[in-house]
Amino acid sequence: MADYYETLGVDSSATEEEIKRAYKKLARKFHPDLNPGDTDAEAQFKEIGAAYEVLSDPERRSRFDRFGTDQPQGADFGAGFGDIFEAFFGGNAGFGGGGRSGPPRGEDLEAQVDLDLEDVVFGGEREVSIRTAVRCEPCDGSGAAVGTTPDTCDECGGAGQVRRVRQSVLGQMVTATACPSCGGLGKTIASPCGLCEGQGRTIEQRTYSVEVPAGVDDGSTLRLTGRGAAGPRGGSNGDLYVHVRVRPHPTFRRDGDDLVHELHVPFTQATLGAHIEYETLDGPEDLVVPRGTESGTTFRMRGRGVPHVRGRGRGDLRVNVVVEVPDELDEEQEELLRRLADLRGEAIAEPDQSLFSRIKSAFT
Repeated sequence: MADYYETLGVDSSATEEEIKRAYKKLARKFHPDLNPGDTDAEAQFKEIGAAYEVLSDPERRSRFDRFGTDQPQGADFGAGFGDIFEAFFGGNAGFGGGGRSGPPRGEDLEAQVDLDLEDVVFGGEREVSIRTAVRCEPCDGSGAAVGTTPDTCDECGGAGQVRRVRQSVLGQMVTATACPSCGGLGKTIASPCGLCEGQGRTIEQRTYSVEVPAGVDDGSTLRLTGRGAAGPRGGSNGDLYVHVRVRPHPTFRRDGDDLVHELHVPFTQATLGAHIEYETLDGPEDLVVPRGTESGTTFRMRGRGVPHVRGRGRGDLRVNVVVEVPDELDEEQEELLRRLADLRGEAIAEPDQSLFSRIKSAFT
């Protein structure tokens, strides 16, 4: 029986309101609609619901606090007390259940894939290479030498567990634990495979293809089911978790599903207007800069951002304008600007205070 308080992340003395708040917070986080295709989140959501169902009912919560289960006590004695006995004695309480037997599952592994922003926007396949345990070919994962087979364990009779009778204040109890002779596998090997030395697996370098979904974010983790390490002696494979790292882009930065770029525009183009051939990740676009564009103006290109990973369509590309004012002018350029200022009736610094005059005087 799961610890419902631990499942909801609250203390056993939590109030009804505290339990309700904890449930709502976790339910929102692991709701299947927000985690489509994520079986782990779905299982977590069900566990949270089961915990809240018991702890929100005063009678069922009282039973759980007293007996470690919310099931009524009496006729179904074994179902109600099994987990209490397991907590005291280890293994299974012996009411029709049993501990794990057979070859264990292989280990879960982790790898990292480095992506460019283009990979994020358009998706595709990338390869990851990892050193992992794979099924031994000569013995086909059995661990036994070619021409031989594993033997049934004499101590557990192939069950992978041994049962022991214990006396307690509640009477005679039966517990089941992993067989010490075969380690819970149910089989022993008299003639181990020469390559894997009876493990049923060897260590090799393997390369796997990873499907990168368009819109994946930096720091995300992709799960490749069954691509982890092979289990010993024929056990099933673990999973491979691929962590995504996105390299910085020289032009764009990501903001949610939008892309953002700071575009520097000469003051002449900002003043008089211009058509700029602007390079997006999808190709060149005609960016129109209207007359009188000021710094801080944002142009938005719809659908040129990052795809929505859990929906259709893409974000936008936001182009933030920074108007550049020249800090170096030759004599002719300065004269033209002075004439412009004079025509507009704008007061400006005297020639000897200008940047050009200060530079010129430094060499005279």
